[in-house]
Amino acid sequence: MCANDLIVQGAEPLFFLDYFASGKLELEVAENVIRGIAEGCRQAGAALIGGETAEMPGMYVEGHYDLAGFCVGAVERQEVLPRPDVMPGDLIIGLTSTGVHSNGFSLVRKVVERAGLGWDDASPFSEDETVAEAFLTPTRMYVKSCLAAVRAGGVKALAHITGGGLVENIPRILPDGMGAEIDAASWHGLPVFSWLKETGNVDSHEMFRAFNVGIGMIVIVGATRAESIAQILHKNGEKMHIIGQVTENNTAERVKISNGDKLW
Repeated sequence: MCANDLIVQGAEPLFFLDYFASGKLELEVAENVIRGIAEGCRQAGAALIGGETAEMPGMYVEGHYDLAGFCVGAVERQEVLPRPDVMPGDLIIGLTSTGVHSNGFSLVRKVVERAGLGWDDASPFSEDETVAEAFLTPTRMYVKSCLAAVRAGGVKALAHITGGGLVENIPRILPDGMGAEIDAASWHGLPVFSWLKETGNVDSHEMFRAFNVGIGMIVIVGATRAESIAQILHKNGEKMHIIGQVTENNTAERVKISNGDKLW
């Protein structure tokens, strides 16, 4: 997630440091966590150069730990994103997600509890996985594909779809007076989101605010560059859809989503 946050500035991740704290260090658990971090760094092309491991008895109950980290990247000042030439008519490309990624888990826990499921129970929306395994599908790393697209020229802005979803993350990269029109019928929903909506009786607006609903990264490009940028992203392993366009918009609702119910 840290590396994905960096590339929306046009920056290349350089290195990552982690912080792991528990009441009592369980070596097997810690080794598995660090192994996962190392794999994330490999996918991001960043070095894992160190970190901190702390034991704090009394601060954490048995079996719990706290994990944090940060990533440092670099970009030439004149190449920082978003570019100032984002304009109405620019196309919005959505890169598909692998699941809920790392956001919305307060709501996830409530829905799982409401369904009467345990984390070790069989997942009701995916095969051969427990509930925990299904929800902990690793966050997709968009670093290498997006950097390749940026370096090819034509990418005006990137938005990592985290907490706040499409409705709150896209406005961050748009100039004043502009908004976005999104057609939710342009991509395929994931079973996990359909299950969360139905089981938790969550309305569509809250789904689009709390979750990525299948789109983990937004790429804004000029209409004439959309096809070539899409080819670069596809070549680098991304599944994508043109999901909307930039519009003139001076209202409080800067992102308008149509066909939202077709995702579920």
